[in-house]
Amino acid sequence: MASASSTFLHLEHLGCVLTQGIATGKLSREEYRRQKDLDAARKAGTAPAALDEEGKPINPHIPQYISQAPWYLDTGAPSLSHQRRPAQEEPTSKLDNWYDRGVKAGPAAKKYRKGACENCGAMTHKRQDCLERPRKRGAKFTNKDIQADDVVQEVAAGYDAKRDRWNGYDPAEHKKVYEEYAAIETARQKIREEEIDNQTTTDLAAVRKVAKAGRGEKDPDFGSSDEEDTDEDKYADAADAVGQKLDTKTRITVRNLRIREDTAKYLINLDPDSAYYDPKTRSMRDAPLKNVPAEDARFAGDNFHRYSGEAPEVQNLQLFAWQAAARGNDIHLNANPTMGERLHQEFKQKKEELKGLNKVSILDRYGGEEYLQSVPKELLQGQTENYVEYSRTGQVIKGKERAKTKSKYPEDVYVNNHTTIWGSWYDTSTGSWGFACCHSTVHLSYCAGKVGIEAAKASIAQSLLSTAPTSKSASEAQPTSGSQGRVEQNFSKKRIGEGDVKLDQERFAQALEEAKKRKLNGGDTDDRRGKKQRGGLESSAHEVTEEELEAYRMTRRMTEDPMANYVDDGD
Repeated sequence: MASASSTFLHLEHLGCVLTQGIATGKLSREEYRRQKDLDAARKAGTAPAALDEEGKPINPHIPQYISQAPWYLDTGAPSLSHQRRPAQEEPTSKLDNWYDRGVKAGPAAKKYRKGACENCGAMTHKRQDCLERPRKRGAKFTNKDIQADDVVQEVAAGYDAKRDRWNGYDPAEHKKVYEEYAAIETARQKIREEEIDNQTTTDLAAVRKVAKAGRGEKDPDFGSSDEEDTDEDKYADAADAVGQKLDTKTRITVRNLRIREDTAKYLINLDPDSAYYDPKTRSMRDAPLKNVPAEDARFAGDNFHRYSGEAPEVQNLQLFAWQAAARGNDIHLNANPTMGERLHQEFKQKKEELKGLNKVSILDRYGGEEYLQSVPKELLQGQTENYVEYSRTGQVIKGKERAKTKSKYPEDVYVNNHTTIWGSWYDTSTGSWGFACCHSTVHLSYCAGKVGIEAAKASIAQSLLSTAPTSKSASEAQPTSGSQGRVEQNFSKKRIGEGDVKLDQERFAQALEEAKKRKLNGGDTDDRRGKKQRGGLESSAHEVTEEELEAYRMTRRMTEDPMANYVDDGD
């Protein structure tokens, strides 16, 4: 127990020392090692956890990139305050708080003050912000009618107050508007009653009914409908003008164009993922019901009505006017719509005439009118009564399989017992085509099957052996390696003269001697095979060997060498 307590005190003292080292910003190698030991001890539980500024223990298993504060928030002590969200201050202004509009601060000044508004004389704003009527001569020059200073209030609006369009509106202001319209309506009814009293008519009963209706009194024989509004008289002013005879039978009744049985477009489909409805413009471009045809739907969207009726014709007319104006013609659809419509009709008529004329002239010259006739729909869609049933692998189970499309050339025709066509096999040794069934390169030959393949392989091997060197010394010394080297040289994929070249000294000496003779004789000589050579290597079908190529390189004249024609005088 004594050792454990001493270890605990030692680790605690070590933590205090390391904390001071971290605060200074520099740690020595020994202090860094001690810090690592202390962190390991804290994770193992043998050392107490670090405490923050509030006295709360810090979990030692928190990663360093979380527990370590950035340099601009580092206090020099272990802390997690930089990871905690700061306390949110409650907004000082609520939704109902607003400044007093139009309130003046005390009595107005008697004299213009320096720095005040040049128009009204108030100190709380400048001339460009003044809401008073611009004066001919401002208060700065007249010192008259100086307005009192405004009460400037700083209202810290919250989130809701900033976005409330009716914030600061006084509902009592609407009472003035209501009283104004009520006074206008009362004056209109009074004038109407005076006009009816001044008119001479024999139908006094009708006059009394109209007068009662103007006063708002109910009559069982007049205006008994619930849908009739008492304000409908104002719409009949034009019909009942002064000087005309009042006739109650021609009384105008203005109703709302939208009947009550109609359903608003945004109530047709209440699904929030349906067509978008813009309440500001009261428009819904797409159809609210996608599965209902546009012709049968009560409302098919604004786009459907926009491109129906005469709307496309107006768009075509506008497009024609723009194109004609771009070509230099004086056409404007809004300035002279009649001229634009007439020119558009003439343009379409001439276009149809030219189109028909071009079609007739082309058919008269080249013909082919029979190909312009439409094919029956049954042939276009490829419908037939033949029933064919296929399996998963594509084989016909029931019915007759449809015939495959073939070209005008003979297909799948095998001759002379062959099972493949000519050109299905390529012989890389001779560079010729043949049959894949028998490896025969002779056209129109008889197929020999596998026997022909084995015979072709044997002939290839025999041809390779025949090209082996015939020198006695070479055949006696290395009969196998010489033939193998000849075969590799003639039939390898690498080009001659490339890579590591191995020369036969006897053949190289003979080739070098022949090259010198050819050079002395002016480039024409007969080699040991009796084949003509001109100016360089062999011009026959003989394949050039490595020795002959090396001899040619050694004996050829380098015309591009600047020292080729140099002659030493011996001075």
